[in-house]
Amino acid sequence: MILLANILLALAKIVELASGLLTVYKYILLASVIISWVNADPYNPIVNFIYRVTEPALRKIRRYMPNTGMLDLSPLVLFVLIYLVQIVVFDTAFTYLMLLSNQMKGQAL
Repeated sequence: MILLANILLALAKIVELASGLLTVYKYILLASVIISWVNADPYNPIVNFIYRVTEPALRKIRRYMPNTGMLDLSPLVLFVLIYLVQIVVFDTAFTYLMLLSNQMKGQAL
């Protein structure tokens, strides 16, 4: 039982790490929005990296959104999707795995 409890604990930590990576991605997405406002140099390596990381997801969202002219709402949609995944999927999975792991460790003692 202890082994299974520790495996569940490790899975919970992996879920927590994935949620942290999505948080980092949200900051990169925010940087992309700010860069689009100031019209930064596209040949800058940092700007280039930010565009390469965020553009594929934003492009997929833009395909399904109506044309709003100069106002691009795709980052807002992506922020909402990330928050939903973090709250609904990752937080639920983390809580469930931690609860199950603690129950198994309590039964083994």
